[in-house]
Parts: sequence; C-alpha cells; structure tokens
Amino acid sequence: MKILIAVASFAQNLSGLQRHAFNVARCLLLQPEISALHLVLAPWQLNLVSQASLPNDVRLFTHVGNMAPNSFSRNLWYFQELPKIAAQLGVDVVHFSYPMPLNAGAFHCPTVVSLHDLYPYEIPMNFGFGKVIFNRLVLQQCLRQADSIACVSEATYSGLRRYVPDHVSRKSIRIYNCVEPSPTTSTESPIPSWCREPFLLCVAQHRRNKNICLLVKAFNWLLRSGQIEAATKLVVIGIPGPETSAIKRLISTTGLTGKVYLLEGVSEPNLQWCYSNCEALVAPSVIEGFGLPVAEGLLAGCRVVCSDIPAHREIGDGRCHFVVLNKEAEVALAYAISTSLREPKPWPAPLPQLSAQVLSKQHLALYRRLIVSASRMHGGSSISSFDGATSGNPIDAPGPSFAAQYREK
Repeated sequence: MKILIAVASFAQNLSGLQRHAFNVARCLLLQPEISALHLVLAPWQLNLVSQASLPNDVRLFTHVGNMAPNSFSRNLWYFQELPKIAAQLGVDVVHFSYPMPLNAGAFHCPTVVSLHDLYPYEIPMNFGFGKVIFNRLVLQQCLRQADSIACVSEATYSGLRRYVPDHVSRKSIRIYNCVEPSPTTSTESPIPSWCREPFLLCVAQHRRNKNICLLVKAFNWLLRSGQIEAATKLVVIGIPGPETSAIKRLISTTGLTGKVYLLEGVSEPNLQWCYSNCEALVAPSVIEGFGLPVAEGLLAGCRVVCSDIPAHREIGDGRCHFVVLNKEAEVALAYAISTSLREPKPWPAPLPQLSAQVLSKQHLALYRRLIVSASRMHGGSSISSFDGATSGNPIDAPGPSFAAQYREK
C-alpha cells in the first residue's frame, strides 16, 4: 500500500499540524503493508523533516511542491497540482493533514482529511471577518469532497455534527493523534541564557483560543504575590500568530521582559527537554480540538494545569489540575499553578489509546475500507496495485525530478 500525506502549509517551523502529519507517518511505518510513504511539503518546510526526527526508513520519501509563500498559491496547488503528483506516484490513498481545497474529481484514488478542530465556527476571532468566511468555505468544501474525515478527538468528532449535513458527518471517524514518549531528549536547554532557573511551560501557537495573555497575567500575579520563586521564568513555545503583538505588548507593560520567553523552531528533542525540566505545563485554552501538549506533558511526567474543556478532559481526566475559566480566570489559573507546584511531580502516565501500535492499525483499516469501496465503484478492479513498488528515492537521498510541478529532495 502506497500512501501520500500532504503536509504543505504556511508554517516554517513545527506546529501542531505538522507534528500530526509526521506522527501519522511514524504510525504507518510500523506496518509492513506500507510499501511507500510519500510526504509532500512546501519549499520553506524542508527543515521540518530534521526537526521532527523521523525514522530512517527506505520506504519514506519527501517531495517539495512548487508553490509561492502565500495562501492563494498554496490553495491553488492543493486543488490543481496535488492530484497530478498523486497520479504520478501511483499512490493508493492521499491523506490531507488538515482541510484544504480538495478537487475530488481529479484524484484517481480515495482521499482522507484529518480534522483537528472547528475553529472557523467555534472561535472566529482567530481569523478576522474576511478570513473566517473564507476558512469556513474551504472547510465545508474539503469535508464534502473527501472520502473520509478522520477526527483527532471525540470532542471534534461530536462537534462536527453541529456544522455539516448528516451525509457529510457520516463519513467521519475518530482516530486520535498519535502521542508517545519521545525516544530522544536533548541534553541542552533551548532557553536563552538559562541558568537552571525554574520555569513554567506553555506549548501553543499565538492564537486567541490559546489564552496566552491570560497565562502571562496569571504568571505576573504569581510573581508579584510571591507565590512562586522570583527567578521563575515562563517559556511559551509556538509559532507566531494573530496574538503575537498583543502578547509582546503585555509582556512589556507588565515589566516581564526577560522573564517570559517566546520560542519557535524548537526541535522535538529540545521540546522534550522542556517537558522533562519544567515545573509545570500550563494549557489555558478556551477551546481545543485535541490537547496535544497535555498528552505530551502527561507522558513526560509533568505537573499539568489546564482549562476545563472537553478536549482536555478527554485526555487528562483524573491526572490534571483543571481550571474553570470564569470571571476570576486570572486568579483561578494562578491558584491552580501554585497548588500544583506544592505537589510532587507525577510518574509518566500511560496513554495506550494514543500509541502508534493502536493507531497505525486504525489508519490501515480506514485506508483498506476506502480502497475496497473505490474498487467496487470502478467495477471491481483495483484502482492501484499492491505490488509494493515504490517511486522515487529514499528520504534525504538525491534524485531526479518527477515533473516541473514538484521536485524530490
């Protein structure tokens, strides 16, 4: 079975979407039935492969799509060029790592889209008026055109029914994000000028729903009230976004410059170092599709303080300090952090439902079902062979171009 995972996005550094795609790749490579796994990235994302610490496997291939660094070019590439690449590679399934324009009639094989959240409907402030309308249209178009929708949590799976017709929601299935203990951890801190000061950790893109400004205010309250050591830092790891300017202004006006670090482009080993060495992981989001940092924090043995929302409950019920974000949210969050720091660090929590062994089988079962269904629609003949043949060259090996539209790394 040959699978193509479309990873291309605007991000130049690892974010939740890219990490999801790479984790799906790790899952699939556990299965001998996978004869070739193709990752297609944007030209500015080549560094992500090394950041993600993917396994060295001869079945794994990377390709670079020919697109400009803007939304129009990227959307057009997904609609026009990705079907051509899938055909030239002869893959059996194309897996969109997140919703993008999908030209179903141009694909020779079934398509799957991972649905992480429903932000365009649930938190439109993330986008602004013009962009939220466009994102809703793209989301609806992709979900209607895809052969299957793989929701990354029960929270997203349940929420989907509120925003799409029944015939679309019936194509959905819940397959969790893969989250496992990291096999590699850095021995050096990614925090600039770190001198063994205690630090709180937040892993989040700079978006409204992540509530980073609330965390900065709670951190300031903890420092001013003497509830935490004066040397304590706050480390926020995530790519910039619509809230970056507001976060930086708040850090400046509260006098926290040099106390709060905003980091991006952190490799997987360095991220694991942060999980292992932080005093607590804090996830104050108002809404999430899947609490990836919460899961990773639990696996690493972190104290975890998080907002009391369905996606966090789904993963960390009974293991986290949950905070109801009401009118006194700043004080409530600060109190929960202070309380957690007085408790011993927990043992790493097992999360077998998020393991690669479990999820790789679920992905394969979905792909097989789609391939069989597509074969029946084409008169009973398979739309793509299962002879195990691969196209191109192994990851990180030089090789010729397949076409002018994209090149293989």
